[in-house]
Amino acid sequence: MYVNILYPSLLLLLLLGSGNCAAESPQNVLLLLADDAGFEMGAYLNKYCQTPNLDALAKQGLLFNNAFSSVSSCSPSRAQLLTGQASHASGMYGLHQGVHNFNVLPEINSLPNVLREQSNGRVLSGIIGKKHVGSAANFRFDYEQTEEQHSINQIGRNITNIKHYAREFLAQAKREQRPFFLLVGFHDPHRCGHITPQFGEFCERWGSGELGMGSIPDWKPIYYDWRNLQVPAWLPDTDIVRQELAAQYMTISRLDQGVGLLLRELQSAGLAESTLVIYTSDNGPPFPGGRTNLYEHGIRSPLIISSPKSTDRHHETSAAMTSLLDIYPSVLDALQLPPPNATRISGKSLLPVLQAEPAPQEQDAVYGSQNYHEVTMTYPMRMVRNRRYKLIHNLNYWSDFPIDQDFYTSPTFQQILNATINKQALPWYRTLLQYYQRPEWELYDIKADALERVNLVDKSKYKDTLKQLRQQLFKWQVDTADPWRCAPHAVLQSQGVFKDAPVCLTLGHEALQRPKRKVLTQYEAYELI
Repeated sequence: MYVNILYPSLLLLLLLGSGNCAAESPQNVLLLLADDAGFEMGAYLNKYCQTPNLDALAKQGLLFNNAFSSVSSCSPSRAQLLTGQASHASGMYGLHQGVHNFNVLPEINSLPNVLREQSNGRVLSGIIGKKHVGSAANFRFDYEQTEEQHSINQIGRNITNIKHYAREFLAQAKREQRPFFLLVGFHDPHRCGHITPQFGEFCERWGSGELGMGSIPDWKPIYYDWRNLQVPAWLPDTDIVRQELAAQYMTISRLDQGVGLLLRELQSAGLAESTLVIYTSDNGPPFPGGRTNLYEHGIRSPLIISSPKSTDRHHETSAAMTSLLDIYPSVLDALQLPPPNATRISGKSLLPVLQAEPAPQEQDAVYGSQNYHEVTMTYPMRMVRNRRYKLIHNLNYWSDFPIDQDFYTSPTFQQILNATINKQALPWYRTLLQYYQRPEWELYDIKADALERVNLVDKSKYKDTLKQLRQQLFKWQVDTADPWRCAPHAVLQSQGVFKDAPVCLTLGHEALQRPKRKVLTQYEAYELI
């Protein structure tokens, strides 16, 4: 729900006045953002992937076990972090680059602009690495070193370059004595095999020092023997997947070493004791059921927040239901700034959770809104998830679930595809047909069915649960002005005579008989990799 926030720290300033105020100084904020990462770290009990720096950060801070992205696509997720709004509200419906060309709506403001305006230029904003949002005027940082000025690998995977630019930014903040917000967008562990296969499926060979691959001075590559890796239960249990995981882990370890470099730069600049550090990822890993899905592994997010305050929680975990929509108000809270008047945001500050664990409430829930990824992927979905149940609404359920380009060329998907075409057995709990063809509504008991295998939507026992979640989801869509809130069986009318009381007008689908799906059999019309 959209809320207007008056932060406790700001209220204290207003009550005490500006003279001789004993209130604490604003905290700086360093936001570390991974690209398509899941829980591949020791702190989240992955016993294979080596991430000593992230594990140390988790020990110093608070590790969240129930954090979720509201969207499972790169640009929309970055927009949610920087605007505090769901993708259907911000207008960032899909990817920003190239032919996809999605941008936020013209009136949408973002953190760097808000920080500049609300602090009268006192707060310094910066971004290093992957930006991937637009338009430029809506996301204007004071300091920018991104793919708009550099190649994406050099600014997103070259941790030595990232370190040098971070040092430059921190020196400016210290020299000018300005509180800051710095977003570092790593490009690891995003796939790159569909564009530059010579560097490996996850660009794990790029900069490794191997022949012809160049080298990153601060990166000490860690090679993983795929034969020793255990495949997570949600993925096909094959050697192909193990090999992919070994490549992915290699780039996660590169990211981890980059995190270590940045934290040391923060310490060297003398700013560690005044900086709130946040680590998370934009969405889940690029595997089946991961990125572009609202299933658990598409939206569950790693989240670590490390506070410099000794009175805050350290070396603890939190079970609070948390959305990445909460990052926007949390940054404002840390910098002791209010949102602009009439700003509508969907989250709440997480700073109170750093002080005490909130009591679980029956109404605790997070929401999801997926519209596109690539421009051709017209498969909008909405979701509500509480501590036990998840409800997904597939608005375009008459269509097959779409596959994005870089995942399509991946060895994992090609193995699934070819096994299906050749009618070969595959050790996976889904079939490709089940993955493609989804019902309009999906209801899962996450506690009993973590893999989301048994759809309960037609079970009479769960009739009341389904009704409650549908009402809860629709209320959120109304509160956030979701243009899709009447889809797919009605048309939203909210102008003219309906301006003051919008309505959903039926399309008459309930009166129509629809033929069963036809499954293509003429595969020779298409090419296979």
